[in-house]
Amino acid sequence: MLRLTWVQPEDLVGHELRQAALDGREPAAIAARWRAAGGREAPLRAGSSADPCSRYLRLLAEDLLDELADLPSRLADLEPTHLADLKARCPEWPTPSAPVRPPTHASLEAAWLGRAAGCLLGKPVEKLPLQAIRGLAESTGNWPLTTYFTAKGVPRELLSAHPWNRRSAPTSLAENIDGMPEDDDLNYPLLNLLLLQRHGRDFTPADVAKVWLDELPAGRTFTAERIAYRNLLTGIEPPHTARHRNPFREWIGALIRADIHGWTNPGNPAAAAEQAHRDATLTHTANGVYAAMFTAATIATAATGTHDVHTCLGTGLTVIPPRSRLAEAIRHAIQLAHENRDFDTVVDQLHATYADTHHWVHAIPNTALIAAALTHANGDFTGSISRAVGGGWDTDSNGATAGGIAALLTGDPAALPDHWTAPLKNRLATSVGDFNGIGFDTLAHLTHREASRP
Repeated sequence: MLRLTWVQPEDLVGHELRQAALDGREPAAIAARWRAAGGREAPLRAGSSADPCSRYLRLLAEDLLDELADLPSRLADLEPTHLADLKARCPEWPTPSAPVRPPTHASLEAAWLGRAAGCLLGKPVEKLPLQAIRGLAESTGNWPLTTYFTAKGVPRELLSAHPWNRRSAPTSLAENIDGMPEDDDLNYPLLNLLLLQRHGRDFTPADVAKVWLDELPAGRTFTAERIAYRNLLTGIEPPHTARHRNPFREWIGALIRADIHGWTNPGNPAAAAEQAHRDATLTHTANGVYAAMFTAATIATAATGTHDVHTCLGTGLTVIPPRSRLAEAIRHAIQLAHENRDFDTVVDQLHATYADTHHWVHAIPNTALIAAALTHANGDFTGSISRAVGGGWDTDSNGATAGGIAALLTGDPAALPDHWTAPLKNRLATSVGDFNGIGFDTLAHLTHREASRP
């Protein structure tokens, strides 16, 4: 039986109960009704439960999702989504800068390559628990990570206990890599490139939706993006697409779409953040939107080629409310990275703080981990992606974002170690538009053209 992931109402309730508690609502009474009726917890790692539920329980799930959405939040004033309200809570919001020369073709090629390599490193271990990632790497002498994962030399009992991500292992283990395989972490930058080509910098969330409906297969969407896609098909318009029965509204999906907004606004973190906001509000609210804005502003600062990673991250913090949960998590992660020489200690403390309360795809712990990895590695490419992936949670997304930022800071693809980039063979697989098989050098050219537009 087909069990479509990330949209079954009976699976969404458990996720919404957790999310409601995180964003300042009081879901206990609704949770009790759900459990008394026989409702299940959210699937721990998969996108759907294995078996369908009764018609009664599904209808109840739909009603409870709507009731949970109507609960007032005590954090609403601290964590607004509307841009004007958000900016009003950012006392250090960056002032618009004079135009800066676009990033060089070389630096953009490096950024695309770095994003791909970091993503590829994380793909085989996506969804695996932290100790499994460490054990698999240690068994082949690859801890701390210095190269792609391999199954060669891993004891059979370890592979049995912690199997690789079944969809990614055939294309993403070192012995299997033959170009960059398709991944949503690369699909979304491609979609945003199309977005800018077709609608320019003044695009609206509706423009984002149109590009998706025209170019993005529904089966290539996950979590909040799949919910928003479904909402669009039922006639719901943005920004309500981000709120209607969407328990994933603060997960990592908007963050992984942010790179293009930074690349095309060098030296203008405010413009990059506002661009990311218009993109993100199709699918996300509050901290899910902030994660995209933080990332875009960080990348816009890095794209000037004149700042170190610490300045870039600091600038990223200026575009999100300082009293938000995300800002607090990022500051905490950066502090841990400065205070501890051993990054495993940093990761263990982050997991102790967030793992029990947040899903492994939630934007708050993942963004914090990315910031910690970049800080601890001082922006070094290998150090950044190895720390971001080795820290667990959404490994391919974290590796992609950390890799894109660290590679952009190098300014040149030749500065990236060959053992990371050579297996990519300057070839990207995708189901988006006409991009399948495109080279990263060509993507750099197309991105440079958009960054150069007034």
